[in-house]
Formats: sequence, C-alpha cells, structure tokens
Amino acid sequence: MRIAIVTDAWAPQVNGVVRTLQTIQTELERMGHAVKVVSPDLYGSIPCPTYPEIRLALVRSSVVGHEIAAFRPDAVHLATEGPLCVAARRWCLRSGVPFTTAYHTHFPDYVAQRTGLPASWFWRYIRWFHGPAQAVLVSTRSVREQLRVHGVANVRPWGRGVDLAAFTPDAQPPALFADLPRPIMLYVGRVAVEKNLEAFLAADHPGTKVVVGDGPARAALERAYPQARFLGSMFGTELAGAYAGADVFVFPSRTDTFGLVMIEALACGTPVAAFPVTGPVDIVTPETGALSEDLGQAIAGALGRDRAACATYGRSFSWERSANEFLSGLHAIDPEVIESAA
Repeated sequence: MRIAIVTDAWAPQVNGVVRTLQTIQTELERMGHAVKVVSPDLYGSIPCPTYPEIRLALVRSSVVGHEIAAFRPDAVHLATEGPLCVAARRWCLRSGVPFTTAYHTHFPDYVAQRTGLPASWFWRYIRWFHGPAQAVLVSTRSVREQLRVHGVANVRPWGRGVDLAAFTPDAQPPALFADLPRPIMLYVGRVAVEKNLEAFLAADHPGTKVVVGDGPARAALERAYPQARFLGSMFGTELAGAYAGADVFVFPSRTDTFGLVMIEALACGTPVAAFPVTGPVDIVTPETGALSEDLGQAIAGALGRDRAACATYGRSFSWERSANEFLSGLHAIDPEVIESAA
C-alpha cells in the first residue's frame, strides 16, 4: 500500500506527535508499505507565534496536491490541523480525493491557554477541519467520546506503543540520581505552558523533582523553582534510564489526548501520578498509578504501586498493533481519482 501522510509536525520538532508519526512510518515500511511524508521542511515557512519550534508552511494547495498526486497514493492521511494540512485538505476536496485525519491533542484547550480566548471558538475550527474526513483517528475512548459530544463524527481508534527494546526496567539510571534525595519525581516532555508543569513543581511532596525536556518556559521555571533539577532533552536508552531510575512519573498535563511518555515510564517499571483527565484516565490503572485533583496525593498514592506490575502493563503497548490500527482506519482511493487529479 502507498500511503501519503501530510503533517505540520515533523523533525526537528521534538514532541509526541512527531515521535508517533516517525515510529508509525518505520513500522509501516517494515511491513512493506511505501510511505510519503509531506512536511513543512519541503516548503518555505515561518515560526508559529508563541511556539517558534513549530514551522508554519507557506504553500498553495495546488503545490501540496502535486506532491501528493505524484506519489500515486492508495490512501491520504492528514495528521494535524495546521496550514500545511489545511492546504492538502483543500486540494483533496477540490479533487475528490478521500482522506482521513487524526486528533492528537486538545487543540481548542491548548490554543485557548495561549490566547486567552474561549476554547468553544476553536471547537468550531475542529468541526470544520475534520468534518469531511472519511475517519478521524484518535488514541483513546474518552477522546472519541469528547469529539462526538463536540460534533465530530466517524471517529476510529488508533492507540500508541512503546519501543520495548529501549524502555525496560533494566535501563541504567543517570549517575546523578544516586545522590538525589528520594523519592525522585520525574517529568518528561516539552517545558511549555500547555503542559501545566507548575502544578508538578509546586506539588507538596518531599523528595526531588526532575524535569527532562526543553521548551520556551524552561528559563522562567528554573528561576521560579531552583530546587528542581532541569536536565534538558534525553533520548533512547538515556531517557529510558531516567524513567527506570525515578520512583514516580508525574504527568501534570490536562490537554494531552494520550501521553506517550506515560506508557514509556510504565514499561520501565515506574508508576504514574496524574490528574483524572483525558489521557491518564484511559491509561493509568489502580495497579499502575494514582489519579487525583490533588497532584501531591496522586504522587503519594502512586509511590506504593508494584513496579513489576507497571512494567508488565507498559509492555502491552505495541507499535505493531498501533500501525495495524492506523492501517485499518485508512480509506482507499480509487486509482482513477488520483490519475485525474495528477
């Protein structure tokens, strides 16, 4: 199968959407499928206001359409709601090419936090963008229900996975961890306002708070919380060691739809503390963590969980299964439609 994936989120960005798409591309190609990624690096772009790491492509729909049509895809997937996918969407609708979309993050809440405008305004955009899609792929049951409530129909499941070769309880913790007061409470992800990191850093619980990741809010948070350890970005086995060496993984976000870092932490045997919101409520079980509107209480509860049970559960998330769910959600294109659109 030949699959065209259009996305506004791609390398060198570091986030869960990019990691998911890169891993899915690898899995699909391993299965024998051909994948074409149409991303902002192919075109001129400008930095996104308040989020300069994201590049906003400046391109006409006809140019994006030519890129897609030249690949002769059997399916087209629009992964994000940004300008590049809007251009691709316009071309698909004009050319009669069916497509699927995905809902990766609570975009209305995220934009509302950055603009101060009501989230309800941005749900109109979400309904408009995803409305013509043959299917909208989403990661969890609670997200599917939320989208239906907001008028987005035809949602299909698309879960996530873990690199089980890298993320194991046997990963070597950073040497720094040996000298830190316990328990070590770990956060991994972007250091940005939408991740609600202050809720973690201000939580009342003894021990050491460790932040792995980078982002626009890092400098201000380092000044505000000098007792926390900010280690910057980590990847692969180094990141796995940070997970495995922590006593609890804390996920303070209220806007993520899944939270890939949670299942990576669990696969390393580390229990999860989080708010009872979309993402954590679909992933964290009573045996593998604790959820509470009081994050300090969630941390205290998660610390008592059995690490072996966490690791077993975390290893149940497979990227192969995720790739198969992605494939089953795609919509086949009549070859004559692509020929006429080329």
